Amino acid sequence: MNNKAIGGYFELEIPFKESSCQHDDFIALNSARNCLEYILRAKKRSKIYLPYYTCDVILEPIKKLNLDYEFYDVDFNLEPLFDYSHIKEDEFFLYTNYFGIKDNFIKTLIQKIPQNIIIDNAQAFFSPVIRNISQFYSPRKFVGVADGGFLYTDKKLDQELEKDESYQRMSHLLKRIDLSAEQGYTDFSENDKSLENQPIKRMSNLTKRILSGIDYEKIKTSRRENFHFLHENLKEKNFLPIELSEESVPMVYPFRTNAKHLKKKLTDERIYCATYWPNVLHWCDESKNAYFLTKEIIAIPIDQRYSIEEMKKIINHIKDIV
Repeated sequence: MNNKAIGGYFELEIPFKESSCQHDDFIALNSARNCLEYILRAKKRSKIYLPYYTCDVILEPIKKLNLDYEFYDVDFNLEPLFDYSHIKEDEFFLYTNYFGIKDNFIKTLIQKIPQNIIIDNAQAFFSPVIRNISQFYSPRKFVGVADGGFLYTDKKLDQELEKDESYQRMSHLLKRIDLSAEQGYTDFSENDKSLENQPIKRMSNLTKRILSGIDYEKIKTSRRENFHFLHENLKEKNFLPIELSEESVPMVYPFRTNAKHLKKKLTDERIYCATYWPNVLHWCDESKNAYFLTKEIIAIPIDQRYSIEEMKKIINHIKDIV
């Protein structure tokens, strides 16, 4: 019998369902970057190959462990420009499932380097697990939680992990409901920064509780419908080739364009598109494809908060410029 408090003030009425989380069979940690650190610690290797086109937080666990690393470029299909025969037995190769649209390619890639590959599914929360392949996921890229990460790996760390606490990172989520997206943005930035250099911990009770009550099938349906509607209307103007597998559930609609003022136009209309990733412009120059992908891809929101009506609004604003 547990010693849970009875009576007193009420808590938030967050639905809770046993074993209803999208990644029940995974190791639940406090962030995606710490999922990567867990893999690196558990499967000790001498070096890791990373794409230029990725988030700078990926370097945090690598530098923490003093692991040797080397960047590689990708082509305009978001696929590595790399000779896989150069990878040694004791080296890792990290590939990002960009925007949640590269599931088909990953099936081919893992056949080439099954013992070396790590899949970064931070942008592909619903991509199915590939057995015997290390991979990690970030729920906060897809739903309203402040932290958390899911890890699948066949090698476990032999240590007891402390449990994280998330209540102090929730202000931006609450302000967005009570005030506005704009008024919560400073808190979002501060809470995001608070994840830096955190030790590996187990996922907090709060994050687990929120994730347990989410209707994931509804999210999948909404994201797919919105993505396909945008693609039907924008594919002729989109410089990025897209081939979506039936099982893929994208994070955003990546629209590659040379219309320099489009993102500002959308922002002026309160359509906020994240930049993936500004650090790339410091890591490389115009000799790399990653530089142009960073400058030219606009990440259009397609998530479960929105319907086809919002997608029509987005399309109309884009067609005014492109």
